[in-house]
Amino acid sequence: MTTAPDIPDIPDIPAVPALPDFPFSWDGTRVPAGVEELRATAPVRRVRTIAGDEAWLVSSYELCRQVLKDDRFSLKDTSAPGVPRQYALTIPPEVVNNMGNITGAGLRRAVLRALNPKAPGLLDRLRADAHRLVDAMVADGPTADLRGVFCEPYSAGMHCHLLGIPATEAPAFLRGLDIAFMNSPCPVTGAKINWDRDIARMSALLDDPATHGLMGELAALRADPDYAHLTDEMLATVGVTMFGAGVVSTSGFLAMALVYLLTHPVARDLLRGRPDLIGAGVEELLRVNLSIGDALPRLALADVRLGDVEVRAGELVLVLVEGANLDPAKFPDPDRFDVHRDNAADHLSFGGGAHYCPATALGRAHARIALEVLLDRLPDLALAVPPGQLVWRTGFMKRIPERLPVAW
Repeated sequence: MTTAPDIPDIPDIPAVPALPDFPFSWDGTRVPAGVEELRATAPVRRVRTIAGDEAWLVSSYELCRQVLKDDRFSLKDTSAPGVPRQYALTIPPEVVNNMGNITGAGLRRAVLRALNPKAPGLLDRLRADAHRLVDAMVADGPTADLRGVFCEPYSAGMHCHLLGIPATEAPAFLRGLDIAFMNSPCPVTGAKINWDRDIARMSALLDDPATHGLMGELAALRADPDYAHLTDEMLATVGVTMFGAGVVSTSGFLAMALVYLLTHPVARDLLRGRPDLIGAGVEELLRVNLSIGDALPRLALADVRLGDVEVRAGELVLVLVEGANLDPAKFPDPDRFDVHRDNAADHLSFGGGAHYCPATALGRAHARIALEVLLDRLPDLALAVPPGQLVWRTGFMKRIPERLPVAW
C-alpha cells in the first residue's frame, strides 16, 4: 500500500487591504466618517478614485497648502493623456486649466475686471435680484425648493450680468451643467453634445448687438490686429466656462451655507439677529461648508517629499479641502462656528497658489447679500423636511442637495 507524500504547509499570504474608494460620502450635513482619524494618522493616504486609478489623498492643512503652493504639483497636467484620473473629463482637456488659457490668450485683465464686485451697479443688481426672487417665493407661498427657486437663478442672473448676455439666456446655459460637472468613471456622451451646443450659442452672442459686459468686450477684440489669433470658439469658451464654473460654485456654496444654517439654528439665529456679522459669518461658512464634493487634483511633475511619503512624478494628488479646513492644528475647536475666529480667512475653499480662485471677492459678496436678504425677509426660514430626508446628488463635483425644501 502506498502512502500519499507529505504536503508541506503553505504559509498564509497576508491579504492586501483594498484601497478606500474616494469620495467617501456625498452627504453634506456631516464630515465623512474617518476624515479626522485619517488626518491624524495618515495625512497622505493612498485611495482609489472614481475612475479606478490610484491617488494620494492629502488631508492636513499644512500638507494641503504645500501641494497647492508648490509648482511641482500641476493642475494643467491632470488632463494629459495617460495620467491617473479622478474621473473622466466632461470638457475638452485644454479647458481644464482655464485661467492659464485666458492668461495665455491675453484676456486675463478683461476677465478680472468682470469679476470685480466693485463694478458700478453690481451689488445693487444682486440685492434687487435677491428681493425679486424672495418676492416670488412669498407670492407662491411655502413650501419651496430654495436651491431651485433662489440659489440657482440668483447665481445664474449674476453671471449673465457679468458676461453681458440677456438673463433670458440663463435656462439654456443651465440645462447642461448637471452633466458638465458630473464625476463619472467613463466618458459621458451628453457632455460633448452639451459643450458643442453651448459654444455655438455663446459664439452667436458675440455677434448680437445687445451683448455687452465681458462678452461684448471680447467681441470687440476681434477688430484688433493684436488679437487676430483668437477665434470665436476661444472667446466663447471663456463665456461658457465662466458661466458654468461660476454658477456651479457660487450657487453650490450658497445652497450648502443655507443647509448649514438651517441645521445649526444657533448660527442662523446669530446672523439673523446681527446682520453686521454676516460678512464674518460667510467666511466661517466657507471654512466649515462641505460643498467641494471631491478634492482639488494635482499631478506631481517631479518626486516630492510630502510629509512621510515620497510622491513620485506622474502620480495624482488630491487635496481634501474639508480635511484642511477642519484641521485643529490650524483652526482650534474646528467644528465650532465662530464669527470672531482670527484666521477664518486662511481656509482653502478657494484653493491656493497659482490657481487661487480669482472670484473670491465676488463669491463672498454674492453669498453675503443673499443671506442678508433671506434672513431679513424670511426670519422664520426653516427646513420643511427632517435633515435626514434631504436627497444628496451623487457623482458630482459639488455636494448639493437635489432639493432644499423650506418653509417660513
